Amino acid sequence: MDTLSYKTVSVNKENANKQWVVIDAEDQILGRLASVAAMVLRGKHKPSFTPHSDCGDNVIIINAEKIRLTGNKADTKEYVRHTGYPGGQRIRTYHQQMAKKPEVVLEKAIKGMLPKNTLGRELFRNLYVYVGTEHKHQAQTPKQINLNKIK
Repeated sequence: MDTLSYKTVSVNKENANKQWVVIDAEDQILGRLASVAAMVLRGKHKPSFTPHSDCGDNVIIINAEKIRLTGNKADTKEYVRHTGYPGGQRIRTYHQQMAKKPEVVLEKAIKGMLPKNTLGRELFRNLYVYVGTEHKHQAQTPKQINLNKIK
């Protein structure tokens, strides 16, 4: 094979083939769903994956309140945030967080699986998490994906 006849194509933001996908979180395990969603956001499931650019898909997650945890994580998991003032550390349990804002549980899990740099923050903007089955992205004609098919 002639090595000069082909070139490695590096995908950038302008020529990436970005799509919209919907993931149903009903009865899914939190970590397994988050790892697949992070992989799709990053674009690692595509043959044209480029590590330094945003070539992943836009991900919509519905039914965020119906996520599951295994073991006793539902009793021991805590969500820590800080107000920015001295002594402003606030801790919520998993059950309190699910009662208040269930979409934050999925967002924190997925954000922790993305790169901790400018690219990771840019990729996180492509994630949309909704409570319930309704979302406002019908105009983009998202396709439903099965979590068991993506590896």
